[in-house]
Amino acid sequence: MSLFKKIFSSEKKETLDKGLEKTKTSFFSKLSKAVAGKSKVDDDVLDNLEEVLVTSDVGVGTTLKIIERIEARVSRDKYLGTDELNTILREEISGLLSETNIGEGIEFLLPEGKKPYVIMVVGVNGVGKTTTIGKLAHQFKAQGLKVVLGAADTFRAAAIDQLQVWADRVSVPLVKQKMGSDPASVAYDTLSSAVTQNADVVLIDTAGRLHNKVNLMNELGKVKRVMQKVVPDAPHEVLLVLDGSTGQNAFEQAKEFTKATEVSSLAVTKLDGTAKGGVVIGISDQFKIPVKYIGVGEGIEDLQVFNKLEFVDSFFNLSN
Repeated sequence: MSLFKKIFSSEKKETLDKGLEKTKTSFFSKLSKAVAGKSKVDDDVLDNLEEVLVTSDVGVGTTLKIIERIEARVSRDKYLGTDELNTILREEISGLLSETNIGEGIEFLLPEGKKPYVIMVVGVNGVGKTTTIGKLAHQFKAQGLKVVLGAADTFRAAAIDQLQVWADRVSVPLVKQKMGSDPASVAYDTLSSAVTQNADVVLIDTAGRLHNKVNLMNELGKVKRVMQKVVPDAPHEVLLVLDGSTGQNAFEQAKEFTKATEVSSLAVTKLDGTAKGGVVIGISDQFKIPVKYIGVGEGIEDLQVFNKLEFVDSFFNLSN
């Protein structure tokens, strides 16, 4: 049993394994075709492997890094059999992602000395933003923390209603105004309420309009400035939610949002319903922003803290 299996509960591990099933099936099907008829890792195998990684949404930049690492290993070890490729990939991807200490979390923990700890959640419509907020609220509340939600996506009545459903489900207070209200005003009221209630954590939902809209930057900036009138260093975290099932489009959204605002952490959702889970490896490597959470199922417990080594361990464990 690996170290990470001991750290993670068996339930979490099982959920992660199940959530990556479609990705693994697709990836290893492509990999087996790439090495068919080959006994040695040579240039042809590496070319085929490059195509497998790119078409598995790992991303071109990260794929090239992985191939370079394997090429160096081939030249060093002289002869590597294709039967070792699974192990080699596992080790080299783990090594690549371990070059930074980003993404080593195990539990849903908040830094000490920040109360209330304010998390502003951003992302386009449909990525699972509101669901992620609800599941985070559940996780924090389960630790005995007092949570307040703010419905600052005031452009869609459905967004406010959906967040109310989650607030009721988790039994946490929601601060909201009517549709069309000023989002900054909602954020101000939410933080004021949180301070009054001596809350530990605040989760602010924001409008999920298309990521290439210029006024998004101005709007998010205004929300930040108004929040700082109540909590001077708010928000403490800007969490960008990305839909893992969109593959390379998730990369583009990450690029646009990191231009529009100071994103400090990422959540990648819907990994269980897609074969594009490789996108997590690429996003973890390419952006100097931690992937903090991953969604591997629809259940309220199926939002997990992302640990990249555990992710790779699960991805390449064919005995699951």
